[in-house]
Amino acid sequence: MKNSTITLKSPEEIELMREGGKKLARILAEAKDMCAPGISLDVINDFVGRLCLKYQVKPSFKDYDHFPANICISLNDEVVHGIPTKNKVIVSGDVVSLDFGALYQGFNTDSAITFVVGESSRLKEKLIRTAEKSFLAGVRLVKPGVRLGDISHEIEHEIEKSNFKTVKCLAGHGIGREVHEPPIIPNFGKKGTGIILEEGMTLAIEPMVTEKSYDLFLKEDGWTYATVDGGLSSHFEHTLAVVKDGYRILTQP
Repeated sequence: MKNSTITLKSPEEIELMREGGKKLARILAEAKDMCAPGISLDVINDFVGRLCLKYQVKPSFKDYDHFPANICISLNDEVVHGIPTKNKVIVSGDVVSLDFGALYQGFNTDSAITFVVGESSRLKEKLIRTAEKSFLAGVRLVKPGVRLGDISHEIEHEIEKSNFKTVKCLAGHGIGREVHEPPIIPNFGKKGTGIILEEGMTLAIEPMVTEKSYDLFLKEDGWTYATVDGGLSSHFEHTLAVVKDGYRILTQP
């Protein structure tokens, strides 16, 4: 069955997304280097704005549904969509997630990384590693003809075997001319279910992993999702294209 609501991209459009994705990766790397104890998050947000001008991209999230910043920065128990404000200051030991989207030549890409600033711990490093490993476990299956549920199942399995929890109220998504396009990509699922992948699909796959419960709440700012129990969280994301022989990650330098 054809996935009629999903926009397939041409090789030329995928190459444009790859060019934009390389710029995004550079911006994320430079933003990560800016993160240090004592730095307020608004300083990093302003820095990202200057990098967008340098690399000739637009921040995809700025003004998206009235989101007020260039980048999402989430700390510790915050899972996603953290607003980088002046009153939030990084301290040593913070788990920091940077989630950034770039619009280049009419196409969006999206990527997220999580890391510890300053003093870390085995738990924090395992949590961060698990998010990345679960991403890799899922995307290794990506190729035309595979069902989306198989990928979601592998992501969940990798997280659960590490004794962490999979966030279930948030998901990955298709991406391209819009930041969010079909399909929705849950980080949990059953094998043999879901849409069938086709060459030309472009997907933002983004496992979100929590230390304890996967239950979240929305903070008063109307954007930031955090864990109900205060447990730590990790987020890892790349944009990729489904190609003839498998997949191609578009948001790497």
